[in-house]
Amino acid sequence: MRPRFFLRPALFLAGVFFAAASLAVAKPRARDLGVPFEGNPGPLNAITDVAGVTVGHTTLVRGEGKLVVGEGPVRTGVTAIFPRGRENSAPVFAGWFSLNGNGEMTGTAWLDEAGILDGPIALTNTHSVGVVRDAIIQWQVRHPPRDGDITWSLPVVGETWDGWLSDINGFHVKPEHVFAALASAAGGPVAEGNVGGGTGMICHEFKGGIGTASRISAGYTVGVLVQANYGLRSQLRIAGVPVGREIPDGALRSAVETGSLLVVIATDAPLLPHDLKRLAKRAALGLARNGGVSGNSSGDLFVAFATGNAVPTTPRQPGTVKILAPADLDPLFAAVVQATEEAIVNALVAAETMTGRDGHTALALPHEKLQAVLKKYGRLEEK
Repeated sequence: MRPRFFLRPALFLAGVFFAAASLAVAKPRARDLGVPFEGNPGPLNAITDVAGVTVGHTTLVRGEGKLVVGEGPVRTGVTAIFPRGRENSAPVFAGWFSLNGNGEMTGTAWLDEAGILDGPIALTNTHSVGVVRDAIIQWQVRHPPRDGDITWSLPVVGETWDGWLSDINGFHVKPEHVFAALASAAGGPVAEGNVGGGTGMICHEFKGGIGTASRISAGYTVGVLVQANYGLRSQLRIAGVPVGREIPDGALRSAVETGSLLVVIATDAPLLPHDLKRLAKRAALGLARNGGVSGNSSGDLFVAFATGNAVPTTPRQPGTVKILAPADLDPLFAAVVQATEEAIVNALVAAETMTGRDGHTALALPHEKLQAVLKKYGRLEEK
């Protein structure tokens, strides 16, 4: 296997803070295990292959044993994505799509109305959306753009539910944790699995979390980051193989799907808001490739932004933008499908077994068993 090195995200463990650059970790990714995927990935195979995009995490892991609301155990966090980097406050065109709306993503009414994203996107747990949203505004007030003060802000914050592993009603995500995720946002390799907003998440009844992937297509880069917290074990397919049925061990025996999927799509293509809404819809096909059906209780919310155009911001000074012919979007649609599929599998491969509240345990997808199943069906790529 070809291990991948990255910097461990900011950790808050037993009240102690560890800086983002303190530890280096080697982890295999899905391709390292021989999982085959379509398309041409970027150099990092991450959302940060789109120039300017930066990602930061704060991970909160504290306590064990019986749930005591307000005390823990805690298995949660925050992930922050800047479209143009922390130091560049220029807005981007954006669009979003709800495949199934049993979830929350703030700021989307303005995305529908204006098609403009101004500031970072953040991902967290269901009951921390409000504090994360407010903290982003506080951060923006403290770090105003060079051309003036922040007078209003409608941050985009999405959530998935981590209450099976974490004390979700204890409200453990605080403004300082959001500030830490924003401050640690950087380009380069992106930490995956049990990190940031994905810390306490479960995917297809395996441990889930954060995953990312990218594609180079038609001369443009498309990057995807997911927070994967959805699906039944029996539904899971990887590279077309019924992995969930072949590896039933440790399934949580859920009768119905109760999770959600957040997808953030970035591209450097010169797209406008209506294009980006179309792009966001294609994440649903990547979800479907891995067996997701977007059940009644699932909050499957997707947002896409493009850095390839400058957004006019000065009144009475019209700007100039580029636009692609509708038919030229086809390669980008395919890139979104492929990168979403791979990002979800990368989340599963990176995630590690986690025990949380009341002894609840989510097992990691076992790498050797995954390889054996892929080999059985003739789908393993030998390294």
